[in-house]
Amino acid sequence: MCWPTVIIFTTDASLETMNTPYYILDEQRLRNNLQLIRRVAQQTDSEWILAFKAFALWKTFPIFREYIRSTTASSLWEARLAFEEFGAKSHTYSPAYKDDEFDEIAACSSHLTFNSLSQYERLHTRAKDCSIGIRINPEYSEVETLLYNPCAPGTRFGISADQLPSVLPADIRGFHCHCHCENGSDVFQRTLKHIEDKFGRWLPQIEWINFGGGHLLTRRDYDIDLLVELMAGFHERWPHLKVIFEPGSAFAWQTGELVASVIDIVEDNHIKTAILDVSFTCHMPDCLEMPYFPAVRGAVHTDEAVDGSASCYRLGGNSCLSGDFMGYWQFDRELHVGDRIVFEDMIHYTTVKTNTFNGITHPSIAIRRLDGSEETLRRYTYEDYRDRMD
Repeated sequence: MCWPTVIIFTTDASLETMNTPYYILDEQRLRNNLQLIRRVAQQTDSEWILAFKAFALWKTFPIFREYIRSTTASSLWEARLAFEEFGAKSHTYSPAYKDDEFDEIAACSSHLTFNSLSQYERLHTRAKDCSIGIRINPEYSEVETLLYNPCAPGTRFGISADQLPSVLPADIRGFHCHCHCENGSDVFQRTLKHIEDKFGRWLPQIEWINFGGGHLLTRRDYDIDLLVELMAGFHERWPHLKVIFEPGSAFAWQTGELVASVIDIVEDNHIKTAILDVSFTCHMPDCLEMPYFPAVRGAVHTDEAVDGSASCYRLGGNSCLSGDFMGYWQFDRELHVGDRIVFEDMIHYTTVKTNTFNGITHPSIAIRRLDGSEETLRRYTYEDYRDRMD
């Protein structure tokens, strides 16, 4: 759910000396995003909260707390992370709540959204200390990749307008709607019209509306002025409603890299593959799921192998999955074992979706502080892999 870049032959001294593989988050770039989000929140009279599904590096929460007050969770463990590590109850939504987890989830939540009326009816009395919401389905989304389209026909997410009673239950305080994926404010403009057209008659009955994630505010081409204009109009039409956004990518967009090394180069059928000490399926799963091509510093992506080129390679992961590769890439020069490849913009979504398939060495996590120093936040060991099956 990101649009990264791969760097090769970096001149950053820190990237030359640390053992690969590792993710490295740049604190200054993170703060730049947070400052922008806080400013836009003030300009639009709305609250912007961090979605853990995209970024859950809790050792950076002290930085986040300087700029935002809340987070959003999708499970018991995320709700506990909000309460115990961020220090505030979460805005929580799940497609379905397990009965034996629900009371603990509610205890960790300030806002709790139900995905269906049936779940609401069974559980709402056990969430009396939460501001209760329901997820609505506007039946409109411009997300092109079906895997990420929450409004596709047959979706399991949310309640369509024809399923709602004309008068909402008295304890339903809000609507939650999520139908974006790294989109701009122009998409939100068109989506907002569908939301108001379909659900406008219920808006006087609620206190808040959560427009979900996928609003890529920190991307350079995002039209912030349009968003400010849209929110000014929305507040004029619905002055009683508190507005919430919960993006994931926007907070950590372009804030860090995944650094890998070439550990072998193989060739078959005139296709050369540089095998790395990371894996796409383990450490960059969105590259295969989305799919998208990461950008590579010092290289240009091509649709097919360049005939006769000595410096055109697939990038291959170090797992047993046959499709664990991404390519083709035309580099500045031939690659050699030991060369470092740096995948940019690999902090959001990637760090939370990694796995230990094949027991491949899991990348460490580091942060580059404001003074340029690097600190390792987590180094994974064999025991981490072993104990998952304990």
